[in-house]
Amino acid sequence: MTLYDTQGLTARFYPDYERIEQAIEYIESHFRSQPGLEEIAQSVHLSKFHFDRMFKQWVGISPIQFQQYMTLDYTKQKLRESRNLLDTALDAGLSGPGRLHDLFVTFEAMTPGEFKKQGQGLEIDYGFSPSPFGECLTASTRRGICFLGFTGPQTRDDIISQMFSTWPGAIFKEDPLSANALTKKIFPVQGPSTPGPFHLHLKGTNFQINVWKALLNIPEGWITSYRDIASYIGQPKAFRAVAGAIARNPVAYLIPCHRVISRSGKIHHYRWGAPKKKAMVGWEAARTA
Repeated sequence: MTLYDTQGLTARFYPDYERIEQAIEYIESHFRSQPGLEEIAQSVHLSKFHFDRMFKQWVGISPIQFQQYMTLDYTKQKLRESRNLLDTALDAGLSGPGRLHDLFVTFEAMTPGEFKKQGQGLEIDYGFSPSPFGECLTASTRRGICFLGFTGPQTRDDIISQMFSTWPGAIFKEDPLSANALTKKIFPVQGPSTPGPFHLHLKGTNFQINVWKALLNIPEGWITSYRDIASYIGQPKAFRAVAGAIARNPVAYLIPCHRVISRSGKIHHYRWGAPKKKAMVGWEAARTA
């Protein structure tokens, strides 16, 4: 399916992402029987040849190869490896192996005075555009990206409402052209796997900011647990508070909260829907394999 932005400009070519999500859900719910390509394709009402081609266009590997990134054995192994990675990062002064991501995504938090004003008078441009994970809403101020979220379980109105409530005093202007250009930069079809650099303009408590900053030390293709992030920020017993801060992450994907999963290895609990989180984890694993 060819996607177009709201101005009719030719956009990037992505397959029908809704069917990708449906297939991932089917693979997950039938993991014990390890369904074959034809069975998975039938579940989304496509021929196996069409589906295989569409899936490879999206992620670069076949649906059968993708299944390995959805297994508990795989996620538990990655959790063990990531724990060692975070320990190394701590020894390096919170800037070790994840430094690559930290360099291409930087952010500034609002000052206490700005926080108190709730963004009063701040100008924010926003718009919807296509991405590899379906339609997304991107918003930015002059100082950086301040919101990124995805439609799916939630409607456009739901996401806009969330954005408005995050910045209740701001002045919003719909600008789909700028939003589309920014989204293409975040999700380039070709080129380096690490785009950017990007600067974020965030509103959050000191605790939330520390958690979001910690997430920048998780490289693409890696996953970690809520407990490990709590230990990483020096508050090992605060893993539930960490989970709450992660759930309130206003900039999906760039602050990679999708890379944090439960210690059991299950990929769930995601603001934009569990299937999208699984898609992101698998997509990044395939790109960095």
